[in-house]
Amino acid sequence: MSKADILRYMRTSSKTDNAQILALVDRAIGIIADTAEPKSLYRIFDCNVTQDSVEIDGIVFLSKRLAENMAGCKRAVVFGATLGIEVDKQIKSASATDVALAMALQAAAADKIEDVCNELEEKIINDYGVTLRQRYSPGYFDLDITQQKDFFKLLPLQKRIGLTLTDTYEMVPTKSVTAFIGMD
Repeated sequence: MSKADILRYMRTSSKTDNAQILALVDRAIGIIADTAEPKSLYRIFDCNVTQDSVEIDGIVFLSKRLAENMAGCKRAVVFGATLGIEVDKQIKSASATDVALAMALQAAAADKIEDVCNELEEKIINDYGVTLRQRYSPGYFDLDITQQKDFFKLLPLQKRIGLTLTDTYEMVPTKSVTAFIGMD
């Protein structure tokens, strides 16, 4: 985890020398490092990209921006990643007793899940010798969050990594990511 990124997520200068803030960030990093149980699952699919949609495994994802992002791609990585439920419990517990710590935990967890996603991308690049496009998730720009339900049909996320979707399309555990990545 990167202190500078965590401070940025906290809307604090990455160059701060405030001992209390730095100690809080160190504490949050330690808690997240001790409780996170990173898991990820991915699959590579053939895809069909049109002007305003991407079709994967018979499911059409309507989004001009996603289609622009994946223009020219014939394959796509579909993945989910999570830090696990214990991170959620730590954040919830801190929210009731120490709002500053809760904010630092949120920031550290956000940075940690980004690390997990970046490591997965590096693994795919190394394993397949490909170039990857930018990640694109349900809820970004014009890809409606309701399409998260369709996304979950593509991978056994609940069974394999414990990631579920609520009726309001929120993921549980909350420190989780689902995304498409176009492959070149």
